[in-house]
Amino acid sequence: MLTCPAGHDSVSTDYCDVCGLLMEAGEKPAPAPEPAGMPCPVCGEPQTGRFCEGCSYDFVAGGPAATMAAPAATAAGPAATVVAPTPTVVAPAPTVVAPLPTPEPSGTAWTATVFADREYFDTMRSEDDDVEFPAYCPERVFALRGAQVRVGRFSASKGIDPEIDLTGPPHDPGVSHLHVLFVAQPGNSWAIIDLGSTNGTRVNAAADPIPRGQAVPVRSGDRIHLGAWTTLTLKQDNPS
Repeated sequence: MLTCPAGHDSVSTDYCDVCGLLMEAGEKPAPAPEPAGMPCPVCGEPQTGRFCEGCSYDFVAGGPAATMAAPAATAAGPAATVVAPTPTVVAPAPTVVAPLPTPEPSGTAWTATVFADREYFDTMRSEDDDVEFPAYCPERVFALRGAQVRVGRFSASKGIDPEIDLTGPPHDPGVSHLHVLFVAQPGNSWAIIDLGSTNGTRVNAAADPIPRGQAVPVRSGDRIHLGAWTTLTLKQDNPS
């Protein structure tokens, strides 16, 4: 075995098996030294070799050091498959609206029957009164509903349209356009208020009219007298 000029043992007789020097020509030229002291263009660390000590920048390749490939899966078994759980969607429970119960009829409906009252007319008539009692006046029945019921005569010019319209025929000249007001009271009862009528409002043929603007309770069977001969008889069905 021969020894090359660099001191390596070599089987080959022409070039050293270790360093490649010509066995007879002397030493193999050494590679050019890498530049030293240059700052790393990435982190600024001074160069001490091919790769930056701070960030592994490759000064020869001019870029970051190549990363190692991830190791292949071992033969221990296939990688476990991770399946994300499917979110459970809970549908809101349907809203069940129970039907409202049908209210039972109270059986205490109120009505007012309007008619020409001859007895009241004769009682209230004076010798100087030129109003005549009507030859014919059919009875009319009105239901008392809601919180208030107005009684009077219709007037388009004044914008008055009462729930109980006594316009006629026949026409009672003593009834005002807004004569009296029925007002619902607690316990399914009613009261009346004179709205400032010209001839007043009387209950059950009383000599004196009721006070104007004051609520006066009324009962089933009461007679409300308006004007010259108009009377309203109140009735409550099945009163308790």
